[in-house]
Amino acid sequence: MKWPRPPSDTLTTVFTVCIGAVGAGIGWLLSAPIYMLLGPAVLVSLAGLAGGRMGVSLPLRNICFVVIGLSVGAGFDQNAVDAMLRWPLAFVGMAVLVWAMLVLSRWLLARFFGFDRRAALLASAPGHLSFVLAMAADGGDNVVRISTTQSVRLLSLTLVVPFVALAMGVDLGGSIVPDGPVMGGVTLLVMAVLSVGAGLLLGRIRVPAPMLIGPMLVSSLAHVTGLAPGVLPLWLVMPAYVVLGALIGTRFSGVRLDDLTKGLAAGLAVTCLAVGLALLGAIPVAMALGMPLAHILVAFAPGGFETMIAMGSVLGISPGFVAACHMMRLFILSAVLPLMLARSTPR
Repeated sequence: MKWPRPPSDTLTTVFTVCIGAVGAGIGWLLSAPIYMLLGPAVLVSLAGLAGGRMGVSLPLRNICFVVIGLSVGAGFDQNAVDAMLRWPLAFVGMAVLVWAMLVLSRWLLARFFGFDRRAALLASAPGHLSFVLAMAADGGDNVVRISTTQSVRLLSLTLVVPFVALAMGVDLGGSIVPDGPVMGGVTLLVMAVLSVGAGLLLGRIRVPAPMLIGPMLVSSLAHVTGLAPGVLPLWLVMPAYVVLGALIGTRFSGVRLDDLTKGLAAGLAVTCLAVGLALLGAIPVAMALGMPLAHILVAFAPGGFETMIAMGSVLGISPGFVAACHMMRLFILSAVLPLMLARSTPR
């Protein structure tokens, strides 16, 4: 079914966010875990597959990232600073995990799903989707198939990780903002201005998700030093999570049903392998660091960068640890993937 094309990007954004809000409402009625993310992601994905044009404008996306970054950073305290001394062990585990995911997922896709070695490697990359698709287009690979496989992986991990955490005993009934008094209006405005400036600066040096990481750094520093105590109001944070959930679902906008059918099995297979490897890698790291296994699993799960950080905050996991692990995953991937592509057999 082909839906009428909205006359502007603004109306497309409004349409997408409204569908996301309905999805969040349905998720709440069904008592779904992290309903403010899962509900919009599922419903917007279905709307996109049904032919609707889904999209979230860049300004709204950045505003939501700033809000989520400030909210996540508010959970950073002195205990998190003390724990940072033990994080390098997790980074070593992350490096081994990224390499194992690339090698085993490439073998899986080439052996059972008909991918050539180069396309299989690109479809296996646990992150950096825009980077991966740019290399696929430059190399003449099947961009649609690689994109569909990657999108299935990202949506599947968004849906699977909360249920896995729930099965491990993580309490998913808590608030999406840390406990504490609500931040004052003037303080919030100053923090927002500083966050945008930090995000723009990080963007110039090509840090991943600068409009999320910048506010996280500003908020974390302000809370650790006590300069700006308090948390963001729920009425501001909740819509930001709904928009993030809708943004996840927009990956399937314009995807044809036959393309989805071809990439669905491959994407699910890669997802199962990634979750299994992340679990295997998380067990020794959790034992060594003395941290809950579910917390390490969320930090190691190769889902969307912004999504996993937001999800870690909702699950009550140290935001700095989750962000550091996922940033390390992208840095490692940026170095390893081109080297492995250079050694792959040309198409």
